[in-house]
Amino acid sequence: MLKVEHLTKVYPNGTVALKDLSFEVPDGEFLVIIGLSGSGKSTLLRCINRLIDPTEGKITMDGIDITAAKGAELRHIRRQIGMIFQHFNLVKRSSVMTNVLSGRLGYLNSWSSTLGYFPHEEKERALAAMTRVGIADKVHSRADALSGGQQQRVGIARTLMQEPKLILADEPVASLDPVLAHSIMQYIEKLNEEDNVSVICSLHYLDLIQRYAERVIGLKDGVKVFEGLPSEINRAKFKEIYGEEAQDMRATALV
Repeated sequence: MLKVEHLTKVYPNGTVALKDLSFEVPDGEFLVIIGLSGSGKSTLLRCINRLIDPTEGKITMDGIDITAAKGAELRHIRRQIGMIFQHFNLVKRSSVMTNVLSGRLGYLNSWSSTLGYFPHEEKERALAAMTRVGIADKVHSRADALSGGQQQRVGIARTLMQEPKLILADEPVASLDPVLAHSIMQYIEKLNEEDNVSVICSLHYLDLIQRYAERVIGLKDGVKVFEGLPSEINRAKFKEIYGEEAQDMRATALV
């Protein structure tokens, strides 16, 4: 169980990115976060894995206070939280195998991993992760030689290496065409269902939200303005989340 309690984030320039945000994510849930660009979606995900520190509030996972963790305890927590990025965050000049193995760094001796030494069993684990997402044939390819969809599958395989309890996906399909977007979302859905991994995913497309979300949270200017089922996002709620300028709710793209 992940619990977010009264979370507030104010940046040094005075921007209030999140304001008194509270919600829970039961184990194994697929939660989707929606809202306009700048609504606080990315800030929320980065607070959860402590890429940035919240200004106020508390985040706990299985009763452990993430916001108070430091040093070895924080490293242990981060090992259990996988991150899938919009722009993949791969080492472009390195091979697919090297990129996938990097997801295992939190489990290995820092000296040997710095030298690029990975035990045989870790390479086998990486190959199994690549097989699950259909890129085992790209094991020796450079990351920058792959298509966008293939690069995101490398990112998912890298996350698999962490054996995470929670996956944070920050607009993971925003740079992909609709067909590839569904393909990538299906891989994330499989992890959610087959490995019982909780997922918090920010999305922009209504068809994806209706297809994959178990529950939806809507943010506007850092404030939670909606929490419920995808089917409950009616025209009024849509305009509340996206503003009066929002037009036909049946449109595919939300922003």
